[in-house]
Amino acid sequence: MRGPKHFDHSVRKGIRLTDYERFLGADARALKELFPAGPARLWGATPPAPKKSEKATAVAGRRVGDEVLFYADRKFVARARILGLFHNQALAEAIWGVDEKQCTWEHIMALGDVVEFDVPAQPLFEGLGLGDVLRSLTLVSAENRARFLHLVDPSAPVSPGRNAPSPGRGTALRRDDVFHALSSLKTHTKDRRPSRHKPITLLWAIGRLAVEQDRMVEWQTFHDEVGPLLRDFGLPESRVTPEYPFWHLRSSGLWDVQGMEDQNATPTPSELTAARASAGLHKDAAKVLRRSLARADAVGLICSKYLGDVDREEVLERVGLAGYASASGELPDGGRGDGTVRRRSGTSTQLDRDSRLVEKIKVMYEHACQVCGSRVETRYSHYSEAAHIRGLGRPHNGPDQLSNLLCLCPNHHVEFDRLAIYIDEDWAVRRNATGAVDYQLKRHADHVIEQKYLRYHRGLCGRL
Repeated sequence: MRGPKHFDHSVRKGIRLTDYERFLGADARALKELFPAGPARLWGATPPAPKKSEKATAVAGRRVGDEVLFYADRKFVARARILGLFHNQALAEAIWGVDEKQCTWEHIMALGDVVEFDVPAQPLFEGLGLGDVLRSLTLVSAENRARFLHLVDPSAPVSPGRNAPSPGRGTALRRDDVFHALSSLKTHTKDRRPSRHKPITLLWAIGRLAVEQDRMVEWQTFHDEVGPLLRDFGLPESRVTPEYPFWHLRSSGLWDVQGMEDQNATPTPSELTAARASAGLHKDAAKVLRRSLARADAVGLICSKYLGDVDREEVLERVGLAGYASASGELPDGGRGDGTVRRRSGTSTQLDRDSRLVEKIKVMYEHACQVCGSRVETRYSHYSEAAHIRGLGRPHNGPDQLSNLLCLCPNHHVEFDRLAIYIDEDWAVRRNATGAVDYQLKRHADHVIEQKYLRYHRGLCGRL
């Protein structure tokens, strides 16, 4: 059977988009944005016939956010959520070939993280009112996900969304649910541009977590703090309406509002004041985003996807996340005592780096930049810089060790720290604005670079 083979190839293992570059066509940019560094997980369907079959209905009704349930031998064996939809016959043929009728799976679905299990399918078929008709996969709409997903995967979290059960009655949101919700915010548009109200509010809320403030805040405080941010960083000529994100961020599944009964219309500021309403990140989302790696990833994603033309340094400084504007870090006096770099006390504070490591990395590469290979000549020698991949000090708290160091020329050190370039899982140095490969990272046999630090840097770049 072709199904299990294809599942292993393009879903379980995933494919490298670079291997199929000439088949991507007009879908290249969208696919690379969905899968900027890791494997692309893709599934598909052949053109359905006859037109009014169950399969035709399922294929035509696919939506981003729906759940794909993989079915074999009268059991469900895996699930994944749809991140994107494409119709690309050339790419499908390159990945999966053609069947005996010379058809291919040209209706392509880009999938999120795949969860595998093994449970009987009949309860879900009955619950959805389906016969055993779709065989290799079944689609569950985003609206039905919360009602039926627990039947096939008891460990599955409640889907983010307005119709999800109230907090405390469902299964906790996991990291992939939080990031799916962050990447698919519903925003109203002005002159074909999405509003920035929700993304700016989420950055503000994440900033509160970073300094260990309460996740929930009363309306008046929210108004006083978020209102100026919307005025200064919202779209030009956009109305400053903090009540909009205060109330409507609930639809993301990441946000709680307390003190107000549910209603269709946006409450007025006076109604929110009278009700003493409060709002903030859902407790499960807050738990995820209190972790340093998840917080860095979230900040990078929000800035890259929704605030690309906003001054990142300025907005992050205003919301208390200034350190996330670059890969370098800032330390408080003292230190953590866990291997991270310290500051020396005195009339000023400065990074207490291990000079032996700095010299070692430079000598190892003979001052040649690991990105471009160039060596900056001085009058008597050469010049290079030791760059930390995960920055030292707050907020990154990276370690001062060789596996977290690169030898770079001054230009590429600045570009790396300012998030203009990043290093993918295959050691390609890519331009962050376009994803284009500039160089292949040069590595010495005695230099072990830990992928977890590169992964952290990619998160800051918005390249999950």
